[in-house]
Amino acid sequence: MVARVVIAAPGSGHGKTTIAAGLMAALRTAGHTVSGHKVGPDFIDPSYHSLATGRPARNLDPFLQGEDTLVPLLRHGSAGADIAVIEGVMGLFDGALGTEGYASTAHVARLLDAPVVLVVDASAASRSVAATVLGFAQYDTRVRLAGVILNKLGSQRHEDEIVTALEATGVPLLGALRRNENVHAPSRHLGLVPAAERAAESQRLLPELAGWVAAGVDLEAIVRVARSAPALTGPLWNAGPEWDGPRATLAAAGGPAFTFRYAENIELLAARGIDVVDLNPLQDKTLPAGCAGLYFGGGFPEVHGAELSSNVELRTAVGAAIDAGMPVSAECAGLLYLCRSLDGLPMVGAVAADATMTARGKLGYRRAVAVADNVLAAAGQRVTGHEFHRTEIAPAHGETAAWGWDRGLDGFASASLHASYLHVHWAGHPELADRFAARVRAHSLAAVHG
Repeated sequence: MVARVVIAAPGSGHGKTTIAAGLMAALRTAGHTVSGHKVGPDFIDPSYHSLATGRPARNLDPFLQGEDTLVPLLRHGSAGADIAVIEGVMGLFDGALGTEGYASTAHVARLLDAPVVLVVDASAASRSVAATVLGFAQYDTRVRLAGVILNKLGSQRHEDEIVTALEATGVPLLGALRRNENVHAPSRHLGLVPAAERAAESQRLLPELAGWVAAGVDLEAIVRVARSAPALTGPLWNAGPEWDGPRATLAAAGGPAFTFRYAENIELLAARGIDVVDLNPLQDKTLPAGCAGLYFGGGFPEVHGAELSSNVELRTAVGAAIDAGMPVSAECAGLLYLCRSLDGLPMVGAVAADATMTARGKLGYRRAVAVADNVLAAAGQRVTGHEFHRTEIAPAHGETAAWGWDRGLDGFASASLHASYLHVHWAGHPELADRFAARVRAHSLAAVHG
């Protein structure tokens, strides 16, 4: 039995991330073992979930992973927990454009048969909040709206007015929270600042956030709602059978500049004989001993460009390793780091391109196909992924591109290198992990035997 509840909102900006993370922390403080999950491809919100729960954060996205994979992934991610808190994305019914809500929070809630609690910013309305709640309750009756949490209330009188109006909707009030600027997470060009970039501050604020939610939300009622979800059947997601051959070491970029990577991607590599070691390109001067592969996920290298550039020792070591044929997979931030320059600052130079910040961002789901055989994918391999950046590189792709999609070609690829703006969740495409892990193991063996 996986007790579970989805925290949703009428739209972005209602405070669902703050309340979801606060709810996770408050439940943990109350003695529960909590697993945190995020609907959609977002990497930033899960960084706060992980901080609040003390467990790896997990994404649930039918576009990236496939509808049939969501329940197994939820069961896998919540193993050992007694309650799963699932934060939604955008508005409850907002999904991929032109798909009538595919990959929306409502879609995921239906697939998981999970009750929904709606967080509503009440700062600019009173009785009209009830009309909003009633509309969400009736719009799609396949979604069970189990309660509402009012956010950003101004006074007791304000709260009383809304509570009275809500009675007619039949939707239970599960929480009422006053404005609290002390628990606000700062944002910048691509959303909130990841928790890893404000770790000390986040650790200080977490108890206050948990206390704020515990004081204004009926935690016992939330638990009852979560436990009302029916039992889930079927297997847990499995990264693969235990590897019994020689293992290899891979360095995965982390630290404040590289905060984005899916936990399942690392688990898939580990199940295929790869020991993943963290590498902080801001501080580490050398690659780990025995390193036979490199994985650069997403993040904000543009914010840390001067520090990355000044670490000449590591840039040189990474460049030399790639020149010697070490397998490398780089997504978005990793692509920028491997370029010759980022906003004029020297980077690794393994990719013959230069990166710059732009005025507008690129964000959205993509369907892509591998242009040719490379270290990550075989020619013709089709994947689903997403873009999330506000930079561009010139040229946009190499002689052999990593992917092709409707806007053209993207990235750089070879027998040992794959660097692209596209983020792919490997739980939806485990064959990528198969191929990459095999190349890393082969490189490791070749190094051992000379």
